[in-house]
Amino acid sequence: MENESNEIDLLDLFAVILKRKKMILGLTLGGMVFVLAYAVGSLLLPADKSFLPNEYAPKALMLINDNSSSGGSLSSLLSSSGLGSLASLAGVSASGSSKYSALAVYLTQTNEFLDVIVDQFGLIERFNITKNPRTSSRNMLIQGLNADFDGASGVFSISYTDKDPVFAKDVVNFAVKNMEKRFTEMGLDKNKLSKENLEVNLKNSYNEIVRLQQESQRMMGSVNSGHALPSGSSVMLEATRLELELKAQETVYTQLKTQYELVKVQLASETPVFQILEYAEIPDQKSGPSRGKLCIIVTFASFFFSVFLAFLLNAIDTIRKDPEAMAKLKTVSK
Repeated sequence: MENESNEIDLLDLFAVILKRKKMILGLTLGGMVFVLAYAVGSLLLPADKSFLPNEYAPKALMLINDNSSSGGSLSSLLSSSGLGSLASLAGVSASGSSKYSALAVYLTQTNEFLDVIVDQFGLIERFNITKNPRTSSRNMLIQGLNADFDGASGVFSISYTDKDPVFAKDVVNFAVKNMEKRFTEMGLDKNKLSKENLEVNLKNSYNEIVRLQQESQRMMGSVNSGHALPSGSSVMLEATRLELELKAQETVYTQLKTQYELVKVQLASETPVFQILEYAEIPDQKSGPSRGKLCIIVTFASFFFSVFLAFLLNAIDTIRKDPEAMAKLKTVSK
């Protein structure tokens, strides 16, 4: 008896579908035709006017070395920079086991990092943001900006999705340079920072040597031409002073040059904390939207909605034909 009841129930279900087959087919075909027209129409319109424009997501790759010995303690760096409490709220621990990769991902969500990009590209004016411009522009940037880290390879990637492939590429590459600048400012690569400081000091020392040599030459030229030194200075004393200062600067320059060469050797023998592997390029293939997938989803959704509607209409007809059910409804309505 139970099998017969199940068979009757299945037959009733099929009977409802067959009874409403025209409606089911009509709604399904209608949904399919509508979504096809919608997808094709979005392709025919220009990107700035299309209601479903192609989107592009260029990507830049960086190497984040979590095991770099030159990086020092991330814990002390976070604490000294004042980011310790903020980083902990974002899930970046300030303990010694923290990862530079986690810090990189966190930095892409900070207001300072986002504001630099917003101001560089004038996103507030570009997207005509009038209400809460600073907060809205940050949120809009976060929606398109994606930062990801692959723990297996140590590769950190930044991508940005936009309908303009050139603009998206420029945003990504600027974000990469901004990230590199932040890592440098925080002093995560001590040897790299030392190298940059030594380069500045070497240039200053060299310029001072050149200045002293030129001053010595001018003094000797003045003496040879018979001109007196200002303030009645002694030629011998002035020459001695210049010679001592010149020797001191040459000694300083030699020491700085030695340190500079040693730092270069150290940098060559280790992997830096932050290293750019590949800048973003203008993509020639869209990243979305998937119009084919959209057509399939809408078609199936139309079919299931039409089936649901068929059973709903059948249930309403059944209630209308049942005097007892109608009487109960009238009683409840009163």
